[in-house]
Amino acid sequence: MKTTAAGDFRPVRAFDAIDAAAFKRQVESVYEPAILRQLVGEWPAVGAARRSSREVADYLGGRYNQTPIRAFLGHEGIGGRYFYRPDVGGFNFTPAETTLSNLLKTLQDPAETGRSIYMGSTATARILPAFASENPLSIATDRGGEPRIWIGNASRVAPHYDESDNIACVVSGRRRFILFPPEQVANLYVGPLDRTIAGQPISMVDLDSPDFERFPKYREAQKHALVADLEPGDAIYIPALWWHAVQATGELNILVNYWWNEAPPDAGSPIHALGHGLLTISHLPEEKRRAWRVLFDHYVFRLNGDPAEHIPPSARGIIGRSTPELRQIIKQFLMRALSSL
Repeated sequence: MKTTAAGDFRPVRAFDAIDAAAFKRQVESVYEPAILRQLVGEWPAVGAARRSSREVADYLGGRYNQTPIRAFLGHEGIGGRYFYRPDVGGFNFTPAETTLSNLLKTLQDPAETGRSIYMGSTATARILPAFASENPLSIATDRGGEPRIWIGNASRVAPHYDESDNIACVVSGRRRFILFPPEQVANLYVGPLDRTIAGQPISMVDLDSPDFERFPKYREAQKHALVADLEPGDAIYIPALWWHAVQATGELNILVNYWWNEAPPDAGSPIHALGHGLLTISHLPEEKRRAWRVLFDHYVFRLNGDPAEHIPPSARGIIGRSTPELRQIIKQFLMRALSSL
């Protein structure tokens, strides 16, 4: 499979032998990706992968609890690029129910060479209950992250973002990450928000062969791109909302990642607010959109400080300090408003 050339992309900053305190001080406090060299190099799963793909397959297979899994089978000729069909009305792969044992066997079968097969994000607690204790990562689990595993052969995933912070660890094979800061959204030609491949919108640009005639602003995005090449045992930290394309190589590529989010679990997703904004604001004349942006900057993004500091706490209503009780009141406020439409 062809992989995107690193070209003049700036390398992601890298750290060796980082501990929890240094991670918080030097990595997490800076809103920028970071390579964490050999963060999980001592994992038994990584050790098995270094010896052979068969050994790591046996390692996982021996811990599998027979729970069915969901995998993607790429249509013929996609070259590992999981994407839309040309009309963007569907996808170039088909989901299938199978078992992890069958997936691992198929990926190692020479007769299946060239066929694109991919199991996306699956909780290890669901299918490999012993994995987390045997392969621990306190830096992530102390923040609420739980291990999720991805298994396949050579694949390419288009630039997308996650709403949560992320540490992704390579167990088997190699991975290249191409990353773009959030402000490059206008230059990445993002596809549909409500019909996505795996939950998040993706860039329509093929990074291996960008069509600059169709996507001319992508040249500007390239100027801001970062690249990270990871081997077994390496990990990468990706802050929330950083766009990242992921390219996997090898007959058996395994990645384990951890997501965590500082937002209260009952607060919902900001993408819902974006959808409401599309409903209520996006169609307004430009001068009114600018005025609403000022209000959002004041109340939501708090560019002018606390917008309620001059109001007695007992009278601040939905602009008061966020608490479980207030979040429930806000939800009720929104539900009443939406039900009246």
